Amino acid sequence: MPQWRRNLYILFVVQLLSTAGFSLVFPFLPLYVKEVGVSTGGSIEFWAGLVFSSQALTMMISAPIWGVVADRYGRKPMIVRASLGGAITIAAMGFVQNAEQLVILRVIQGLVTGTIAASNALVAASTPKERSGESLGLLQMGTWVGIAIGPILGGIIGDQIGFRESFWITAVLLGVAAVAVIVGVHEDFTRQPRAQRPSMRSSYGTLLHAPDMASLYSASFLHSLGRSVIFPVAALFMIELMHSDGHVATMTGVMMGSYALIGSVSATWMGRLGDRIGHSKVLFGGMLFGVLCYFPQPFVTTAWQLVVLQAITGLSMGAFVPSLGALMNLRTPQGSQGATYGLDNSIQSAARMVAPLLGAGIAVWFGARGVFGMAVIIYIMAAFVGLHIWRASVLKERVAAAQPVPSGGDD
Repeated sequence: MPQWRRNLYILFVVQLLSTAGFSLVFPFLPLYVKEVGVSTGGSIEFWAGLVFSSQALTMMISAPIWGVVADRYGRKPMIVRASLGGAITIAAMGFVQNAEQLVILRVIQGLVTGTIAASNALVAASTPKERSGESLGLLQMGTWVGIAIGPILGGIIGDQIGFRESFWITAVLLGVAAVAVIVGVHEDFTRQPRAQRPSMRSSYGTLLHAPDMASLYSASFLHSLGRSVIFPVAALFMIELMHSDGHVATMTGVMMGSYALIGSVSATWMGRLGDRIGHSKVLFGGMLFGVLCYFPQPFVTTAWQLVVLQAITGLSMGAFVPSLGALMNLRTPQGSQGATYGLDNSIQSAARMVAPLLGAGIAVWFGARGVFGMAVIIYIMAAFVGLHIWRASVLKERVAAAQPVPSGGDD
């Protein structure tokens, strides 16, 4: 088995363990804040919101820095750093005595973690270009399977064993992931001489001026924003549709889990399809399909209709994520994969930070249905960006085809 494929399979498992571990604590974080209490004042709701947003804020700041460090010193050390850093900080969360301590640890978690970006960078750098869509699709499958099963397991463990114990279980999963990378992953990395290393500013300047890269980052932001904007109102919308609050958490979990599961299963197939017909086509098709799936959701009348539509929308994510990753890899200057995916992680974190505020504000004025309507508008904007990327790719192909082929001999 080629080393790049061995790395891919190991990192698939690492992504699954890491994302399952990180998302395992999501269902009960607000309940944990309520359990440990607040010592300095302020509402439980305020501190619960701060627990979520603080991690996204610091990850947005730190991810580009870690991306450049990965390009200078190797991507494998960054995966180990993120996994062990997450294991230590999350284990410490099981010992906190108040919400303020929990927020501080979430801030530190955002600064030291980032396994997804580091894994994407290593796979992109080591995989043959013609197999990048398939490889990144498989990696995303591991990510989204972990996101799908993590909250379900977290809810069960939190109810049956306890909140503090759940943090320690998560720490063990991340520790196992780190050991798997140390033992099984091999990276052929040659460190550049200090005199030849570009500064962080020049690295990102070159990156942002690469063809289509600004458009790809715009599409990434809009996709993450459209997906995350519904999170604050999903359970409230379920209560409205079910006309009660019984089993709302279960239905909301099924809705989010089915989206992630279908997206993860379809990602590998969509990545292979992009390798064959072009990733820009699959990217635009995925965003257009997302518009069609979200358009009827503000008008649903029953919970099962929303669950089914969200599950089908997972196909859009399965098309978008590997295509975006493959296009970034194809457009990235040689040796800048860490910076590329680090900046992408930062941009997605910014979207996750903005989305709850946007969703909550719209819900106040227009209700939960208005938030799903906003998701439609965001996906329409993303589809236009996808169309621009596709048309730019077609133009490049036509220009390349029109270029004369150099003669190989004396005619």
